Amino acid sequence: MDASTIVDPQNIFVVVIAIVFFATIVTLAKPMMNGDSLDKRLKSVANRREELRRRSRATIQTSGGGSALRHQDASVYKKVVDSLNLSKLLEDPKVVDKLAEAGFRGPKPVSTFYFFRFAMPFAMGLIAALLLFGVKVGELPTLSRFTFTGIAFVIGFYLPNLFISNVISKRRGSIVLAWPDALDLLLICVESGMSIESAIQKVAAEVGASSIELAEELTLMTAELSYLPERRMAYEGLSKRVNYAGVKAVMTAMIQAERYGTPLGTALRTMSKENRDMRMSAAEKKAAALPAKLTVPMILFFLPVLFVVILGPAILQVQEIM
Repeated sequence: MDASTIVDPQNIFVVVIAIVFFATIVTLAKPMMNGDSLDKRLKSVANRREELRRRSRATIQTSGGGSALRHQDASVYKKVVDSLNLSKLLEDPKVVDKLAEAGFRGPKPVSTFYFFRFAMPFAMGLIAALLLFGVKVGELPTLSRFTFTGIAFVIGFYLPNLFISNVISKRRGSIVLAWPDALDLLLICVESGMSIESAIQKVAAEVGASSIELAEELTLMTAELSYLPERRMAYEGLSKRVNYAGVKAVMTAMIQAERYGTPLGTALRTMSKENRDMRMSAAEKKAAALPAKLTVPMILFFLPVLFVVILGPAILQVQEIM
Protein backbone atom coordinates (compact mmCIF):
# COMPACT_ATOMS: atom_id res chain seq x y z
CA MET A 1 0.00 0.00 0.00
CA ASP A 2 1.54 3.29 -1.09
CA ALA A 3 0.85 6.81 0.10
CA SER A 4 -1.28 7.69 -2.93
CA THR A 5 -3.79 5.00 -2.01
CA ILE A 6 -4.15 6.32 1.53
CA VAL A 7 -4.51 9.98 0.57
CA ASP A 8 -6.88 9.23 -2.34
CA PRO A 9 -10.02 11.38 -1.76
CA GLN A 10 -12.31 8.56 -2.87
CA ASN A 11 -10.80 6.13 -0.35
CA ILE A 12 -10.98 8.73 2.41
CA PHE A 13 -14.64 9.38 1.57
CA VAL A 14 -15.42 5.64 1.75
CA VAL A 15 -13.69 5.34 5.14
CA VAL A 16 -15.61 8.34 6.51
CA ILE A 17 -18.92 6.89 5.28
CA ALA A 18 -18.08 3.54 6.89
CA ILE A 19 -17.24 5.22 10.21
CA VAL A 20 -20.47 7.24 10.17
CA PHE A 21 -22.50 4.11 9.34
CA PHE A 22 -20.84 2.14 12.14
CA ALA A 23 -21.42 4.97 14.65
CA THR A 24 -25.09 5.13 13.64
CA ILE A 25 -25.56 1.39 14.14
CA VAL A 26 -23.85 1.52 17.55
CA THR A 27 -25.96 4.50 18.64
CA LEU A 28 -29.20 2.77 17.66
CA ALA A 29 -28.24 -0.56 19.22
CA LYS A 30 -26.75 0.82 22.45
CA PRO A 31 -30.08 1.24 24.33
CA MET A 32 -30.97 -2.39 23.59
CA MET A 33 -27.57 -3.68 24.69
CA ASN A 34 -27.51 -1.66 27.94
CA GLY A 35 -30.98 -2.53 29.16
CA ASP A 36 -29.74 -4.18 32.34
CA SER A 37 -26.87 -1.78 33.06
CA LEU A 38 -28.53 -0.63 36.28
CA ASP A 39 -28.54 -4.17 37.67
CA LYS A 40 -24.91 -4.64 36.67
CA ARG A 41 -23.82 -1.44 38.37
CA LEU A 42 -25.76 -2.21 41.54
CA LYS A 43 -24.22 -5.67 41.63
CA SER A 44 -20.77 -4.12 41.33
CA VAL A 45 -21.52 -2.03 44.42
CA ALA A 46 -22.05 -5.29 46.32
CA ASN A 47 -18.30 -5.88 46.10
CA ARG A 48 -17.72 -2.72 48.12
CA ARG A 49 -20.36 -3.84 50.62
CA GLU A 50 -18.67 -7.22 51.06
CA GLU A 51 -15.30 -5.54 51.44
CA LEU A 52 -16.61 -3.30 54.22
CA ARG A 53 -18.26 -6.29 55.89
CA ARG A 54 -15.05 -8.34 55.85
CA ARG A 55 -13.06 -5.36 57.09
CA SER A 56 -15.49 -4.85 59.96
CA ARG A 57 -15.31 -8.52 60.95
CA ALA A 58 -11.52 -8.55 60.72
CA THR A 59 -11.32 -5.47 62.94
CA ILE A 60 -13.54 -7.11 65.55
CA GLN A 61 -11.60 -10.38 65.49
CA THR A 62 -8.21 -8.71 65.79
CA SER A 63 -9.45 -6.24 68.46
CA GLY A 64 -8.21 -3.19 66.65
CA GLY A 65 -5.12 -4.80 65.15
CA GLY A 66 -5.70 -2.92 61.92
CA SER A 67 -5.49 -5.89 59.56
CA ALA A 68 -8.17 -4.66 57.18
CA LEU A 69 -8.88 -6.86 54.20
CA ARG A 70 -8.78 -5.41 50.72
CA HIS A 71 -9.22 -6.57 47.18
CA GLN A 72 -5.96 -7.75 45.63
CA ASP A 73 -4.91 -6.74 42.13
CA ALA A 74 -3.18 -9.60 40.31
CA SER A 75 -3.55 -8.21 36.77
CA VAL A 76 -0.80 -7.84 34.19
CA TYR A 77 -1.02 -4.07 34.55
CA LYS A 78 -0.16 -4.33 38.24
CA LYS A 79 2.90 -6.46 37.50
CA VAL A 80 4.17 -4.00 34.90
CA VAL A 81 3.56 -1.03 37.20
CA ASP A 82 5.40 -2.71 40.08
CA SER A 83 8.31 -3.93 37.94
CA LEU A 84 8.90 -0.47 36.44
CA ASN A 85 7.98 1.37 39.67
CA LEU A 86 5.53 3.54 37.72
CA SER A 87 3.57 4.50 40.83
CA LYS A 88 6.52 6.65 41.90
CA LEU A 89 7.71 7.61 38.42
CA LEU A 90 4.25 8.91 37.44
CA GLU A 91 3.07 9.71 40.94
CA ASP A 92 -0.19 11.65 41.07
CA PRO A 93 -1.60 12.29 44.57
CA LYS A 94 -5.08 12.92 43.19
CA VAL A 95 -5.34 9.87 40.93
CA VAL A 96 -7.40 7.83 43.42
CA ASP A 97 -9.88 10.67 43.91
CA LYS A 98 -10.16 11.26 40.14
CA LEU A 99 -10.80 7.59 39.46
CA ALA A 100 -13.41 7.51 42.25
CA GLU A 101 -15.16 10.50 40.67
CA ALA A 102 -15.17 8.60 37.36
CA GLY A 103 -16.72 5.54 39.04
CA PHE A 104 -13.58 3.39 39.12
CA ARG A 105 -12.90 2.03 42.59
CA GLY A 106 -10.30 -0.30 44.02
CA PRO A 107 -6.59 -0.88 43.29
CA LYS A 108 -7.04 -2.34 39.78
CA PRO A 109 -8.13 0.92 38.06
CA VAL A 110 -5.12 2.69 39.59
CA SER A 111 -2.71 0.15 38.10
CA THR A 112 -4.54 0.32 34.77
CA PHE A 113 -4.33 4.12 34.73
CA TYR A 114 -0.58 4.16 35.45
CA PHE A 115 0.03 1.49 32.81
CA PHE A 116 -1.79 3.36 30.04
CA ARG A 117 -0.26 6.67 31.09
CA PHE A 118 3.15 5.06 30.57
CA ALA A 119 2.29 3.12 27.40
CA MET A 120 0.12 5.60 25.48
CA PRO A 121 2.92 8.12 24.67
CA PHE A 122 5.02 5.37 23.09
CA ALA A 123 2.00 3.92 21.27
CA MET A 124 0.95 7.30 19.84
CA GLY A 125 4.54 8.16 18.95
CA LEU A 126 5.02 4.79 17.23
CA ILE A 127 1.81 5.17 15.20
CA ALA A 128 2.79 8.69 14.14
CA ALA A 129 6.30 7.53 13.21
CA LEU A 130 4.93 4.66 11.10
CA LEU A 131 2.55 6.99 9.27
CA LEU A 132 5.08 9.78 8.72
CA PHE A 133 8.31 7.81 8.11
CA GLY A 134 7.09 4.36 7.08
CA VAL A 135 4.01 5.04 4.94
CA LYS A 136 5.17 8.63 4.32
CA VAL A 137 1.74 10.24 4.35
CA GLY A 138 1.99 13.69 2.77
CA GLU A 139 5.04 15.53 1.45
CA LEU A 140 6.53 16.93 4.65
CA PRO A 141 10.11 17.89 5.51
CA THR A 142 12.02 15.64 7.89
CA LEU A 143 11.94 18.25 10.66
CA SER A 144 8.14 18.49 10.41
CA ARG A 145 7.84 14.71 10.64
CA PHE A 146 9.89 14.67 13.85
CA THR A 147 7.80 17.56 15.19
CA PHE A 148 4.49 15.79 14.56
CA THR A 149 5.89 12.60 16.11
CA GLY A 150 6.81 14.54 19.25
CA ILE A 151 3.37 16.14 19.36
CA ALA A 152 1.77 12.68 19.13
CA PHE A 153 4.01 11.53 21.99
CA VAL A 154 2.85 14.44 24.19
CA ILE A 155 -0.81 13.85 23.27
CA GLY A 156 -0.45 10.20 24.28
CA PHE A 157 0.87 11.25 27.70
CA TYR A 158 -2.18 13.41 28.43
CA LEU A 159 -4.71 11.14 26.71
CA PRO A 160 -5.54 9.01 29.82
CA ASN A 161 -6.17 12.17 31.86
CA LEU A 162 -8.44 13.54 29.14
CA PHE A 163 -10.37 10.27 29.08
CA ILE A 164 -10.85 10.29 32.87
CA SER A 165 -11.90 13.96 32.81
CA ASN A 166 -14.46 13.21 30.10
CA VAL A 167 -15.91 10.30 32.09
CA ILE A 168 -16.06 12.46 35.24
CA SER A 169 -17.87 15.24 33.38
CA LYS A 170 -20.51 12.90 31.94
CA ARG A 171 -20.99 11.10 35.25
CA ARG A 172 -21.33 14.33 37.23
CA GLY A 173 -23.79 15.73 34.68
CA SER A 174 -26.04 12.69 35.04
CA ILE A 175 -25.94 12.95 38.84
CA VAL A 176 -26.62 16.70 38.85
CA LEU A 177 -29.71 16.34 36.66
CA ALA A 178 -31.29 13.70 38.91
CA TRP A 179 -30.13 15.05 42.28
CA PRO A 180 -33.07 17.45 43.04
CA ASP A 181 -35.62 14.72 42.27
CA ALA A 182 -33.70 12.31 44.48
CA LEU A 183 -33.81 14.86 47.33
CA ASP A 184 -37.58 15.17 46.96
CA LEU A 185 -37.95 11.39 47.18
CA LEU A 186 -35.58 11.27 50.14
CA LEU A 187 -37.61 13.97 51.92
CA ILE A 188 -40.84 12.02 51.39
CA CYS A 189 -39.27 8.81 52.71
CA VAL A 190 -37.76 10.49 55.78
CA GLU A 191 -40.97 12.31 56.69
CA SER A 192 -42.93 9.07 56.35
CA GLY A 193 -40.88 7.58 59.19
CA MET A 194 -38.28 5.52 57.34
CA SER A 195 -34.73 5.31 58.64
CA ILE A 196 -32.07 7.15 56.67
CA GLU A 197 -30.52 3.88 55.41
CA SER A 198 -33.85 2.52 54.20
CA ALA A 199 -34.78 5.89 52.69
CA ILE A 200 -31.53 6.15 50.74
CA GLN A 201 -31.84 2.56 49.52
CA LYS A 202 -35.43 3.23 48.38
CA VAL A 203 -34.39 6.40 46.58
CA ALA A 204 -31.52 4.55 44.87
CA ALA A 205 -33.96 1.98 43.51
CA GLU A 206 -36.40 4.64 42.26
CA VAL A 207 -33.88 7.06 40.76
CA GLY A 208 -32.05 4.36 38.79
CA ALA A 209 -34.33 4.86 35.79
CA SER A 210 -33.17 8.47 35.35
CA SER A 211 -29.56 8.24 36.59
CA ILE A 212 -27.76 4.94 36.99
CA GLU A 213 -24.69 6.75 38.34
CA LEU A 214 -26.63 8.39 41.18
CA ALA A 215 -28.32 5.08 42.06
CA GLU A 216 -24.89 3.46 42.23
CA GLU A 217 -23.48 6.17 44.49
CA LEU A 218 -26.48 6.10 46.83
CA THR A 219 -26.31 2.31 47.11
CA LEU A 220 -22.62 2.55 47.91
CA MET A 221 -23.32 5.17 50.57
CA THR A 222 -25.91 2.84 52.13
CA ALA A 223 -23.27 0.12 52.38
CA GLU A 224 -20.79 2.54 53.94
CA LEU A 225 -23.40 3.72 56.46
CA SER A 226 -23.77 0.12 57.62
CA TYR A 227 -20.11 -0.80 57.99
CA LEU A 228 -17.95 2.30 58.39
CA PRO A 229 -17.10 3.22 62.00
CA GLU A 230 -18.67 6.69 61.65
CA ARG A 231 -21.67 7.70 59.56
CA ARG A 232 -19.97 11.01 58.86
CA MET A 233 -17.37 9.15 56.79
CA ALA A 234 -20.08 7.79 54.46
CA TYR A 235 -21.55 11.27 53.89
CA GLU A 236 -18.11 12.77 53.26
CA GLY A 237 -17.29 9.88 50.90
CA LEU A 238 -20.29 10.64 48.70
CA SER A 239 -19.53 14.36 48.53
CA LYS A 240 -15.90 13.58 47.69
CA ARG A 241 -16.76 11.10 44.95
CA VAL A 242 -19.34 13.36 43.27
CA ASN A 243 -17.46 16.64 43.88
CA TYR A 244 -20.49 18.85 43.26
CA ALA A 245 -21.45 21.86 45.37
CA GLY A 246 -25.10 20.79 45.73
CA VAL A 247 -24.21 17.31 46.96
CA LYS A 248 -21.59 18.70 49.34
CA ALA A 249 -24.13 21.09 50.87
CA VAL A 250 -26.67 18.31 51.42
CA MET A 251 -24.09 15.99 52.98
CA THR A 252 -22.91 18.79 55.28
CA ALA A 253 -26.52 19.40 56.35
CA MET A 254 -27.00 15.69 57.06
CA ILE A 255 -23.80 15.56 59.12
CA GLN A 256 -24.92 18.57 61.17
CA ALA A 257 -28.41 17.13 61.60
CA GLU A 258 -26.95 13.91 62.99
CA ARG A 259 -24.42 15.69 65.21
CA TYR A 260 -26.73 18.31 66.72
CA GLY A 261 -30.09 16.55 66.44
CA THR A 262 -31.71 19.12 64.17
CA PRO A 263 -34.72 18.04 62.04
CA LEU A 264 -33.50 16.35 58.88
CA GLY A 265 -36.72 16.99 56.96
CA THR A 266 -36.36 20.77 57.20
CA ALA A 267 -32.77 20.64 55.99
CA LEU A 268 -33.67 18.36 53.07
CA ARG A 269 -36.58 20.60 52.03
CA THR A 270 -34.30 23.66 52.00
CA MET A 271 -31.52 21.84 50.17
CA SER A 272 -33.95 20.49 47.57
CA LYS A 273 -35.17 24.00 46.74
CA GLU A 274 -31.60 25.31 46.53
CA ASN A 275 -30.52 22.48 44.21
CA ARG A 276 -33.47 23.11 41.90
CA ASP A 277 -32.56 26.78 41.79
CA MET A 278 -28.96 25.84 40.99
CA ARG A 279 -30.09 23.55 38.17
CA MET A 280 -32.36 26.26 36.76
CA SER A 281 -29.55 28.83 36.97
CA ALA A 282 -27.23 26.49 35.07
CA ALA A 283 -29.87 25.99 32.37
CA GLU A 284 -30.43 29.75 32.06
CA LYS A 285 -26.67 30.29 31.81
CA LYS A 286 -26.43 27.81 28.94
CA ALA A 287 -29.42 29.39 27.21
CA ALA A 288 -27.88 32.86 27.53
CA ALA A 289 -24.61 31.64 26.00
CA LEU A 290 -26.34 29.94 23.07
CA PRO A 291 -26.62 33.01 20.74
CA ALA A 292 -22.91 33.73 21.04
CA LYS A 293 -22.06 30.09 20.28
CA LEU A 294 -24.35 30.07 17.23
CA THR A 295 -22.79 33.20 15.69
CA VAL A 296 -19.82 31.49 14.03
CA PRO A 297 -21.79 28.46 12.69
CA MET A 298 -24.43 30.79 11.24
CA ILE A 299 -21.78 32.91 9.53
CA LEU A 300 -19.98 29.87 8.12
CA PHE A 301 -22.90 27.67 7.12
CA PHE A 302 -26.17 29.64 7.09
CA LEU A 303 -25.31 32.95 5.44
CA PRO A 304 -23.46 31.52 2.39
CA VAL A 305 -26.41 29.26 1.60
CA LEU A 306 -28.80 32.20 2.05
CA PHE A 307 -26.75 34.35 -0.34
CA VAL A 308 -26.73 31.54 -2.92
CA VAL A 309 -30.51 31.15 -2.69
CA ILE A 310 -31.13 34.92 -2.96
CA LEU A 311 -28.49 35.89 -5.51
CA GLY A 312 -28.43 32.65 -7.54
CA PRO A 313 -31.49 33.36 -9.73
CA ALA A 314 -30.38 36.96 -10.32
CA ILE A 315 -26.91 35.83 -11.40
CA LEU A 316 -28.42 33.26 -13.79
CA GLN A 317 -30.66 35.91 -15.35
CA VAL A 318 -27.75 38.29 -15.81
CA GLN A 319 -25.73 35.54 -17.49
CA GLU A 320 -28.60 34.79 -19.88
CA ILE A 321 -28.94 38.46 -20.84
CA MET A 322 -25.23 38.83 -21.42
